[in-house]
Amino acid sequence: MTTRNDRMLTVEQLREEILSDAIDTVVLGFTDMQGRLQGKFIHGRFFLDSVLAHGTEGCNYLLAVDVEMNTVDGYAISSWEQGYGDMVFELDLSTIRRLPHRPGTALIQCDLSLEHGGPVRVSPRAILRAQTERAAKHGFTALAGTELEFVVFEDSYEDAWNAGYRDLTPANLYNVDYSILGSSRVEPLLRDIRNIMYAAGLDVESAKGECNFGQHEIAFKYAEVMTTADNHTVYKTSAKDIASQRGKSITFMAKPSEREGNSCHVHMSLRGLDGSLAFWDEATGERTPVYDHFIAGVLRTMREFTLFYAPSINSYKRFAKGSFAPTAVAWGHDNRTCSVRLVGHGAGARMENRLPGGDVNPYLALAAMLAGGLYGVEHELELEPETVGNAYESGAPTVPTTLREARDAFAGSEIAREVFGEDVVAHYVNYADVELAAFESAVTDWELRRGFERL
Repeated sequence: MTTRNDRMLTVEQLREEILSDAIDTVVLGFTDMQGRLQGKFIHGRFFLDSVLAHGTEGCNYLLAVDVEMNTVDGYAISSWEQGYGDMVFELDLSTIRRLPHRPGTALIQCDLSLEHGGPVRVSPRAILRAQTERAAKHGFTALAGTELEFVVFEDSYEDAWNAGYRDLTPANLYNVDYSILGSSRVEPLLRDIRNIMYAAGLDVESAKGECNFGQHEIAFKYAEVMTTADNHTVYKTSAKDIASQRGKSITFMAKPSEREGNSCHVHMSLRGLDGSLAFWDEATGERTPVYDHFIAGVLRTMREFTLFYAPSINSYKRFAKGSFAPTAVAWGHDNRTCSVRLVGHGAGARMENRLPGGDVNPYLALAAMLAGGLYGVEHELELEPETVGNAYESGAPTVPTTLREARDAFAGSEIAREVFGEDVVAHYVNYADVELAAFESAVTDWELRRGFERL
């Protein structure tokens, strides 16, 4: 099997490095519903002897827990009644990479299959794979890039936990959007992340400051959608780990404070299977009908698929007028007030979905965009007129403002059932129900401050 680039490892290279003791640990990981890498640390020699040929196993409850790793009811895949059996980690040998910040360690990302065979269809990677296969049937491959923002704090994760995540010290004490000085203050950490991620097989573009205090973004080059989702997950996990090694902490929460939230703008385009342009007519210098249908499909499904773009209670705190986080289901040319922004021309022509935040699961967001866009292509949906000016005041339909509203839109979506399957819809509706039940039973600091004495 070929590697994605020359910084990734082939099976033979991995074998040689294990036998020479350059690598002694192989991490096998998959991405769970919450977008986290989960898996096992395997001793190198045991990996060669017993795991490389057939993978390993893990409890299927890993796709049926909440953020706290509590087992919860309502999932068809896993329950006490079914005995919480295993699922198989199937190695994707195109994803072998070193983790330079972890000496002697390599990572392999995995698909999940059932013990008796067949994919675990509700796993995020399987959901995205199903849409890439659907695109291929139409003669397309999808390319994407994710722009993931985060906030850096001088406090360690342990100190932040002990402080109840209150009164932490951001790495910058003022707005450093595009500030060379502001980025330079955090550059030792940013540089480490960039260089380590490059060595791990990611194609790094740049870093820049953002608006919230201590907020930054590191950008990576676009790639085929599965590669982008895999890289996104490795980067997000590794950035936290690298920050922790330096006594700092990073959060990708969509809205960690009352100031600007962390976005994850997603860029996507289609190409022909032969690499030809699908979104741009070079002869006329204009968008193709395929591009217009694709945009129309993403817009048509945006409200119904918001659960895949904004998966947590906190996600919806970003959506506010004048915040650069969108509220209107609208499109425009280079218009950052719209949820869909068109940028570029020729080979660079692409659409930017500005809805997702830093807490997004990249597999689910990319699957939702691709599924909605392909629905538009299949049904030749007409693209509505462009929104010019301030989309916040345009009167266009708005995205859901709460997780409950998004949950209900997804649950009632016939298109979601058509493009993802009934099992996927039921699984992620239950995911939302679990989050809602947990939040609605919690007593918040806001309630205590308002009610302890005065009510």
